Amino acid sequence: MKKRKFGLVLSSVLAASAILGACGTKDEDKPAKENETSGESNKEDAFSVAMVTDVGGVDDKSFNQSAWEGVQAYGKEHNLEKGDGGFDYLQSKTDADYETNLNNLLRRDFDLVYGIGFMMADAVDAVAVENPEKHFALIDAEVKEDNVVNVLFKEQEGAFLAGVAAAKMSKSGKIGFVGGVDIPVINRFEAGFFEGAKAVNPDIEIQSKYTGAFDKADLGKITANSMYSSGVDVIFHAAGATGNGVFSEAKERKKKDPNSNVWVIGVDADQYEEGKVDDKTNVTLTSMLKGVNTAVVDISNKAKNGEFPGGKTLVYGLAEDGVKLADSRGAIPEDVQKVIDEYKEKIAKGEIKVPEKVKK
Repeated sequence: MKKRKFGLVLSSVLAASAILGACGTKDEDKPAKENETSGESNKEDAFSVAMVTDVGGVDDKSFNQSAWEGVQAYGKEHNLEKGDGGFDYLQSKTDADYETNLNNLLRRDFDLVYGIGFMMADAVDAVAVENPEKHFALIDAEVKEDNVVNVLFKEQEGAFLAGVAAAKMSKSGKIGFVGGVDIPVINRFEAGFFEGAKAVNPDIEIQSKYTGAFDKADLGKITANSMYSSGVDVIFHAAGATGNGVFSEAKERKKKDPNSNVWVIGVDADQYEEGKVDDKTNVTLTSMLKGVNTAVVDISNKAKNGEFPGGKTLVYGLAEDGVKLADSRGAIPEDVQKVIDEYKEKIAKGEIKVPEKVKK
């Protein structure tokens, strides 16, 4: 009896084993693609990108915003979503946040991390040294690390054209420059503006003031008020979110006196909307565009394709379409635009070399 029971149990075990073995064989015969989950496949193909803003903030209507637009454009091009594994940004409230934010993005495993602005050079350098296997991109400054690509622009070339426009459009013979922090990149804006204005009007009077901040609209407004009150009628700002105060002051003056000749030249991005007083009136003469967004997309794609230009410095000027003036929407007449275009061509061809510092 015991032998009979044992035989029945053994038969049951063998039958179950045969069934399981048959199931296993069917799974093994399936193509590898069918066994992979779509999530694993997407994760494998994705190349994630993120950035850290400087203190101006991601919505500064200028430099940081242009960089973020580039990151978003890259994400859209590759069907990525905002967040881990896709694209994102962290905003810095003070310079003490730079290293912390960079490290936070590394911990979230982004493939390429951007540091936006000259002020972030030390932080990017320190974090890059600590993480040699990671890739970084630094905008507007240089560090000598093999895992960092530096991106610079010839701001002085675009600012030269802004100076031509300001001097030709001024009725008072007085124009102004409002800078943020007194650093090399802003010095280049100032130098180009001076050179362009003097090229078309050697007698033009130029006031220049550094506010010492990129995130203080109130300082921009106070500085603009002083300049406009002294007779300046065109102000070019290179001050990030501080420049928003320049627009506020100009719009208030234009609203009080619609016939006044009050203009602002924007920076980095097309700031036409910032100058809107009403449906018919706008104080934005033009803007000096800086292709930060284009550079971000270009470098992100290079890195994704295994062509990350680490250890190199890429420079974008008029010849590379890295800087230019925005459409004035009719504010600049054709005869003035013709003069601007002539200087643009000469600079792009190398016939005119624009200095990076104001000649004392």
